[in-house]
Amino acid sequence: MLTPVIDEDGAPFWEFAARRELRVQGCADCGELRFPPRPCCPHCRSFDSEWRLMSGRGRIWSYVLPHPPLLPDYAAQAPYNAVLVELADAPRIRLAGNVVAAPDAPLDSVDPARLRIGAAVRVAFTEIDGVTVPRWLLERG
Repeated sequence: MLTPVIDEDGAPFWEFAARRELRVQGCADCGELRFPPRPCCPHCRSFDSEWRLMSGRGRIWSYVLPHPPLLPDYAAQAPYNAVLVELADAPRIRLAGNVVAAPDAPLDSVDPARLRIGAAVRVAFTEIDGVTVPRWLLERG
């Protein structure tokens, strides 16, 4: 599995994920949320930021089923999904990830036929090679 490259701006996101918290960077001056994290607010140009706790709920905004697998490490897990999740608390914020059956389940654990644009999901966390990453679970509906 690939693990994220953690840079200075995004480090707090991963530190909160390790505590099983989904937080998004926001401007401490104008209040606008932003993702991916960056040093300057694109709305008011302030360098003051804070990290706001999200509910961990969202909906599938888009998804793909990669065919053929482009990376050898993923070939055995095909077909798997890659999703963009629009956060319920911040509809303009979308996070990339995977929908899985359980936090530690393999990437191919959800039948692709169950995925729908707009489907409700909630965050779950798992550790991969020492990094805690968010994944998504379908809400029962």
